[in-house]
Amino acid sequence: MNEKNIIWEHAGKAGLVLGGVSILYMVLTALTGKLAENAGSGLNILLTLVNFLLWIAKFGACTYLMRLFMQRFAKADPAADNSRVFRFGARTALLSALLYSAFYLAYVSFIAPDTFEKALEILQDNPLLGASEMDAVEEMIPRLPTFSFFVNLFYCWLFGTVLSAILSRNIPSRNPFTDEQ
Repeated sequence: MNEKNIIWEHAGKAGLVLGGVSILYMVLTALTGKLAENAGSGLNILLTLVNFLLWIAKFGACTYLMRLFMQRFAKADPAADNSRVFRFGARTALLSALLYSAFYLAYVSFIAPDTFEKALEILQDNPLLGASEMDAVEEMIPRLPTFSFFVNLFYCWLFGTVLSAILSRNIPSRNPFTDEQ
């Protein structure tokens, strides 16, 4: 296989794992959200704390896994330099973002199609929005799932690419006195 196919193959596997972690986080927070709908204020505070801890766990896990996958890629490919490892990380970020964004689109389109309508109900109680602003928001509601797909895709890819740029500076190690990465 040529160089690009090797990078895409490894990035696909890593992207599945990273996207899976983000999807798991989303499912868990959706479940805690369902619990919060039927809970009292004391349990809502606890669930908010749980969601915050889940976010920290997701952030840490994704960062750790990205570093781990980049190190494994560098170890498996003797020709890998910092630039090649960065390209691997950026492709991993793209594929992970694509998987997560597609799941989010499916979630708000089929599993919880009332997500944006619930947000609209909250906005209707806002005295700062006039009738014309509310009409504009109501017109946007049907397009929000698609819009959110692209926003998620861009945000997740950008975050992963920046993380890849940071991590790839030392993968493989630039220290000539060590074989470790």
